[in-house]
Amino acid sequence: MSEEILIIISVSLIIFSSPLISKLLRLPTITVEIMLGAVATYFAFIVEHTYLEQVAELGFLYLMFLAGLEVDLKKLVNISISLLKKSIFYNVILFSLSAAITFYLDIGYIFLVILPLISIGVLAALKKEYGDVEWINLSFTVGVIGEIVSIFALTTVSAALEFGLTFEFHKTMFLFTVFLISMLLIYKLFHNLVWWYPEIKAFLMPENDHQEQDIRVSMTIFFLMITVMMYLHLEVAFGAFIAGTFITTFFDEHNKQLPKKLEHFGFGWLVPIFFISVGASFELDSLFTEGLISTAFLIVGAMIFIRLVGSTLFIKDIGWNRFFMIGLSHSMPLTLLIAVSTLAYHNHSIDQFYYYAFVLAAILEVLVVMIGIRIISNFIKLDQK
Repeated sequence: MSEEILIIISVSLIIFSSPLISKLLRLPTITVEIMLGAVATYFAFIVEHTYLEQVAELGFLYLMFLAGLEVDLKKLVNISISLLKKSIFYNVILFSLSAAITFYLDIGYIFLVILPLISIGVLAALKKEYGDVEWINLSFTVGVIGEIVSIFALTTVSAALEFGLTFEFHKTMFLFTVFLISMLLIYKLFHNLVWWYPEIKAFLMPENDHQEQDIRVSMTIFFLMITVMMYLHLEVAFGAFIAGTFITTFFDEHNKQLPKKLEHFGFGWLVPIFFISVGASFELDSLFTEGLISTAFLIVGAMIFIRLVGSTLFIKDIGWNRFFMIGLSHSMPLTLLIAVSTLAYHNHSIDQFYYYAFVLAAILEVLVVMIGIRIISNFIKLDQK
């Protein structure tokens, strides 16, 4: 049997069986997909292949797109000054504690950037599982600001590792800044345009849509943003995220069913392939490397700790029995953690040991945090009864 056929069969079976196993073991589906991906790779049912990597990358970008769908810029612009200040100070706390840990332990400076990373991609999966609850909505609002900071940090580190402090580095950072300003101007322009000509929305997404035009428009925006980021050599995931926010900001009120349709499309098959590939990227044999597991758990512990400390800022917003859910939900920068560690490894900023430690930590964070949130949320429900 060829590698391609074996991979397709294995991935298909994991996608089909993950929800069933998840219900049986009472574990989050994401956790099961990652675990099964690692096991399938160990037994050589899944091997490294260009097709799988490309589809998994598309799954990751679509996950970021779905995360963007949860962010309505009109609501974000109207965020209270108090919450905005707390969100910014939250990131200041994360980077300050990260710097303190890095210098105290005398470890590589890359830790200073990695430990505070925030990615709200997995939050989209959390919302799918737990619904539209208060702490998830607050996590999204705070997480968006944190993700922008993290994307900026990732872009900076990526450019610095690739080019050094050369002209190309400054050129990349300049392009990134220009891109952000351009996006703000485009948002403002389109906002004014649809205000003066509201029929534009009906033209792009007609009420009686027999051609799935709303999906076509969404996918066009999704791929156009990815293309722009690729052309500018910037972080592609950020483009996918912005595409999602654009759809929600301008079309959510016009087409209430669109986000659900896009979610079903993604979580049904494309996003699971990404999580399976995350599990497949880790070699189970490396678990026997001396000190690897303890190092990974230290990284997980440090990342959760600094976020729990930072989340105390939101005690007044959601109470003593829920504030820590903010910190926990931000403790899974799965994709960004793997992305930064891969960049650092390829540029020899970290060795293979720390690369595997970061990958293992990324997987463990999802396992520990998702299970932890499941247990805590059950206690919270019991407290409410």
